[in-house]
Amino acid sequence: MSLITKNFFLDDFFDDFFPSPRFGSMRCDIYEKDGDYHIEVDIPGFNKDDISVELNDGYLTITADKKEEVKDEGKNYIRRERRSGRYTRSFYVGDVDTDDVDAEFKDGLLKIVIPKKDEVMTKKQIEIK
Repeated sequence: MSLITKNFFLDDFFDDFFPSPRFGSMRCDIYEKDGDYHIEVDIPGFNKDDISVELNDGYLTITADKKEEVKDEGKNYIRRERRSGRYTRSFYVGDVDTDDVDAEFKDGLLKIVIPKKDEVMTKKQIEIK
């Protein structure tokens, strides 16, 4: 994780050419639609049973864990990019009831829907005595 935040206005043109802290991690899109927040996460090569979605103390954590099956059978790899491992992504979503969160995994795409809560007005005038 970088200590320097990325400038919003910088172009992402070079992101795919140079390694970054996100290389090999789950890429996602987050958007708002019909009063809900939608999170779509690419997790190709994993099965539904390899993925867990947890909500704890306001943080939604997605974990994909795949064990490597070693079947070399005399193979001498020149290059090996498809590998197993554990990938984790967390998002702060605030106070959300787990019963309200919906998740679906199909064709390598995890879709999560979180209902948007109405903001509570927290500003209050304090009377001075």
